[in-house]
Amino acid sequence: MLSEQMRETLKNSSAIRKMFIEGQKLAEKVGAENVFDFSLGNPVAPVPQAFTDALMDVIRSEDSLALHGYMNNAGYPEVRKAVADSLNRRFDLGLTGENIVMTVGAAGAINIVLRAILDIGDQVVAFRPYFGEYRNYVANWRGEIVEVAPRLPSFQPDLEDFGRKVGPRTKAVIINNPVNPSGVAYSAETLTSIAGILKEKQKEYGHEIYLISDEPYRELAYDGVDIPYVTKFYANTFVAYSFSKTLSIPGERIGYLVISPEMEQWQEMANAISVSNRICGYVNAPSLLQKAVARCLDEKCDVAFYDNNRKLLWGGLTELGFECVKPEGTFYLFVKSPEPDEQAFVARAKAHNLILVAGSTFAMPGYVRIAYCVSPDTIRRSLPRFRELAAEYGLNG
Repeated sequence: MLSEQMRETLKNSSAIRKMFIEGQKLAEKVGAENVFDFSLGNPVAPVPQAFTDALMDVIRSEDSLALHGYMNNAGYPEVRKAVADSLNRRFDLGLTGENIVMTVGAAGAINIVLRAILDIGDQVVAFRPYFGEYRNYVANWRGEIVEVAPRLPSFQPDLEDFGRKVGPRTKAVIINNPVNPSGVAYSAETLTSIAGILKEKQKEYGHEIYLISDEPYRELAYDGVDIPYVTKFYANTFVAYSFSKTLSIPGERIGYLVISPEMEQWQEMANAISVSNRICGYVNAPSLLQKAVARCLDEKCDVAFYDNNRKLLWGGLTELGFECVKPEGTFYLFVKSPEPDEQAFVARAKAHNLILVAGSTFAMPGYVRIAYCVSPDTIRRSLPRFRELAAEYGLNG
């Protein structure tokens, strides 16, 4: 018999995957070349050759039993040190390998933090729109998610609303920078304001409030936009990172967690996080992948590929009369639905073989997300379909 919590989760199962499956079914009927699937954030920029070379070299050069065996739940010491050294060099931090836990992607990193810090009924604050799986991650550990409204049309956080939403049961705040699904980036000024509010609330309520920064899209920033490193703004900070988008390897499930050395009793927290990695069932991050990414910490995918897609799709849609904030990072556009019910808009788009994801998935009704991690040809061939869709709504295209 399923738990009631799982029954509720199944009812609200990922709309992203649902639309992806619908796109596959549609492709079977009309041909894959006639379906324009913008549902899934699956990287398509080529995997850097350096990663493939590293992977093969590790397999050839390392003792197989040692390579595929257990290690400390936090990961190989030499890999953790390499990650810390890279971050110190890039962002002028003061990390050691002890501040790093290798994880099963950013999702694994967030879950092991929440497992370590949440008691039943604790609250976690998230800024709308946000990656919908945060709801499930918080529910995993019997916490409650609290949503903060955005300022429109910029999609920057409403800091007054944030101040109201942080309460005595708040244990953590999750931010995503740059943001999936809006593509906006939080500036140093915004992070300073968020940190200031959290410092005041910690004093008011007499307990730590942790900031969890989810950063799988950190390297996918455009037009010279800077993504500040959050540990410089607030002591009680975790940074969850994934190589999924940076190296185009989402299926490998490899990332890491940074535990700020400025955090109160960070060594105890690091030990708890390491144990959490084990008791959540991850045990440790994949051994082979740890060794490979340690050799590729300065590598990244072809960001210009996504930037060209961004310009092509954003320019095309705004010219047709659609409203959307110009993304500063990620590979997503967040488009305002021409009608209040964005589910109806998604259905009408599907009639034109356009597969989009409803904003309700991201706690933001009235919008849709378009993932432009597709081929440029797909975008170009989709624009006539978007033109037909815009005409149905009488947009100025």
